[in-house]
Amino acid sequence: MSDRPAPAPAPAPRQLMVGLLLAVLGAIGFSGKAIIVKLAYRHGVDAVTLLMWRMLLALPFFLAIAWWAGRGKPALTRQDWRDIAVLGFTGYYLASYLDFAGLAYISASLERLILYLNPTLVLLISVLWFKHRLQARQVVAMAISYAGVVAVFAHELSFEGHHTAIGTALVFASAVSYAVYLSLSGKVVQRLGSLRLAGLASTVACVLCIAQFLLLKPASSFRVPEPVLWLSLLNATACTVAPVLMVMMAIARIGAPLSSQVGMVGPMSTLIMGVLILGEPMNLWIVAGTVLVLGGVFVVSRAARPRSPA
Repeated sequence: MSDRPAPAPAPAPRQLMVGLLLAVLGAIGFSGKAIIVKLAYRHGVDAVTLLMWRMLLALPFFLAIAWWAGRGKPALTRQDWRDIAVLGFTGYYLASYLDFAGLAYISASLERLILYLNPTLVLLISVLWFKHRLQARQVVAMAISYAGVVAVFAHELSFEGHHTAIGTALVFASAVSYAVYLSLSGKVVQRLGSLRLAGLASTVACVLCIAQFLLLKPASSFRVPEPVLWLSLLNATACTVAPVLMVMMAIARIGAPLSSQVGMVGPMSTLIMGVLILGEPMNLWIVAGTVLVLGGVFVVSRAARPRSPA
């Protein structure tokens, strides 16, 4: 008699449909962040100010999530707080700041493609830090994904020059920072739970973003045009807090692998919103780059998924 665990049961049809819908809406919500940031930049604000307003407005929600998820759970230890501080810094503060800064230079479509390299970056970190071995299929898949980003990057570089290089470097650094968060968060998630960790780490990031603004900006910078306030509120709710909750609920219903694959609608939704809302161009280079990135990430995700027992 085999000691191997039985495969997880397939979700019921209704549960599957609800989970898929939540995953799609979560991916679209996350993708909308870039569109809102680009719209806010048209009103003359900078990354530090815009990020502060986003986090200030999201802070009450994250505090509520941390409280709700922590009810009846053991008190946090010093090690827990150290881990939360590190993860909050890398995954939500630094990654968010670099992303917002990069969006001042590149299109929303290119930004989303770069961020969707996260699975490949996590894989590379696991190879460098945890000595995991790369499969040939994973190497090919990563080459395909990066070829897609390079294609879109080269196209934008021909029009925007060094601005594209600066923005791409900033957003890629954001993706690396978030990949470090994903790589380090596994054991902490097991101890604290995903929702509690997300609430606590995001709270740390909110405090860091507000402190950064207070240190770098004069008090007069707190006053921003009214449209920026409304855009920041939309960013904090529809593109930050709500997607976190929707993706968590999707994972609970249909599992992380399927939720991750459904999340690949993100780059396409950013591309469409960029064309319709921002007036960004739609051309063969961008479409081809998007297809390559999604194809490579899909293969990497499937290769990284544990196989079901025979």
